[in-house]
Amino acid sequence: MKGIERIALVVALVTGLGLAPLQAAGQDSAPEGGAGEAAPVVVEQPAEAEAPKSLQARINDWFGDVVVRPLVEIFFFDLIFWDNPATGLEGEALEKAQEENKRLPIIVTWLVLGAIFFTVRMGFINLRAFVHAIEVTRGKYDKPDDEGEVSHFQALASALSATVGLGNIAGVAIAVAAGGPGAVFWMIVAGFLGMSSKFTECTLGQLYRVVDDRGHVSGGPMRYLSAGLDDIAMGLLGKVLAVFFALLCIGASFGGGNMFQSNQSFELVSVAVPALADFNWAYGLFMAVLVGAVIIGGIKRIGTVAGYVVPFMCGVYILAGLFIILVNITQVPAAFMSIVGQAFSPEAGFGGFLGVLVTGFQRAAFSNEAGIGSASIAHSAAATDEPVREGIVALLEPFIDTIVICTMTGLVVVITGAYTGDAKGAAMTSEAFGSAISWFPNLLAVAVFFFAFSTMISWSYYGERCWSTLFGARSSIVYKVLFLVCTFFGPILQIGNVLDFSDLMILGMALPNILGLLLLSGKVRGALDDYWGRFRRGEMKQVS
Repeated sequence: MKGIERIALVVALVTGLGLAPLQAAGQDSAPEGGAGEAAPVVVEQPAEAEAPKSLQARINDWFGDVVVRPLVEIFFFDLIFWDNPATGLEGEALEKAQEENKRLPIIVTWLVLGAIFFTVRMGFINLRAFVHAIEVTRGKYDKPDDEGEVSHFQALASALSATVGLGNIAGVAIAVAAGGPGAVFWMIVAGFLGMSSKFTECTLGQLYRVVDDRGHVSGGPMRYLSAGLDDIAMGLLGKVLAVFFALLCIGASFGGGNMFQSNQSFELVSVAVPALADFNWAYGLFMAVLVGAVIIGGIKRIGTVAGYVVPFMCGVYILAGLFIILVNITQVPAAFMSIVGQAFSPEAGFGGFLGVLVTGFQRAAFSNEAGIGSASIAHSAAATDEPVREGIVALLEPFIDTIVICTMTGLVVVITGAYTGDAKGAAMTSEAFGSAISWFPNLLAVAVFFFAFSTMISWSYYGERCWSTLFGARSSIVYKVLFLVCTFFGPILQIGNVLDFSDLMILGMALPNILGLLLLSGKVRGALDDYWGRFRRGEMKQVS
């Protein structure tokens, strides 16, 4: 298939969101609560014809039925499928069966086992290299003549701008609402293990990056899956995995890196500014224009903007969280006991324990993206001649994103009891902060806006790199237009469909990525042993 034909195919698939026939969309709409949930079928004869659905409702129905539900069946296939509730149950019997059901999605299992393997295989690099990672990030080993486009700090900021955001604000609230306080514990565990996954993938991103004549860097799973596996006589498998990853990454950039961000930021901003509530299309248009003004500039402009926005907004958010925790310091021990206790709650049984664990790991993966492979695209652009050094910098991401920020959000939500109310997602976090700082929801709305903005511009770079790998750099403008179209639609679509699609794409990237990391882990361990040996012998001189 020629390049232009492949572009046309993808354009047709993506823009099908608004062009596909919608006249039958309402006939098989997804049950309330999201894709993949069973619901009894009730046939009623209405007294009069129902009012025709709005275009927005028809788009939502189509998106849920045609895109989300089929993918859920694949990526969230239940490894304990024999324990699913029996059909034919209704009412309390069905609810009880669903509560006791033990579910273990294949994609979450893959992430957990991969993170454990990399932690052991790399000799607990997440612990022994932690202090060195901070020193490198501070610029103590930066060299002006190193090949690359951004500094260690800018690469870290660019990658963090794609992870620190609504996954920490809305994602934690969603996890606690679904799995209870115990989900926070498993998010922390996932963050700790994920540090090793992030190190492995970002080291490979540097090892196999390429630099063109203009100094532009191309790296990430698209490169190391193809070239790396070719080095170990698995070239065909590598090419298949690289294409699979690139397609999923493009979808993830449209979903979790874009539509989810604009959707949830609108929800919170519209609460702070009620006049916007009926103008979701205007908010989407505004975000599209703002994002478009930045992404045209490429990774250098993205890195510069992220280097200012991310540290500032993280600082504001952390200070507010610390304030609430200090004001309620007497409740902190009880909150931690609740978090740890409910993570291993014997009353919930094995099914309940498994549900909390899966919820925690799933939301942590959505937040810090460890094992997903996306961050290695940004880190491959860092100016360094030591691939392992950039991998060590990268392991700070899950620590900052999950162990620090997500834990703080979880503590605030648990201490204030906001998770027991009716608010969902980012609105729940806003309510939790607002219960202690009356004016903070307005500031949080500003923070959410900037978090969403920084995440979108970073994910646009990830998706554009994958698009260019598949279709050539000259076609990247097509991707950027489609990305901005998704930015516009984000506030219009319902959160259930957006969240499900985002999970599917982002978590799905782990399938080809972790398989490649497992096969290439020997190369990473060899490079790590060489680097760490030279570091311990004092052969690496600090430049400042």
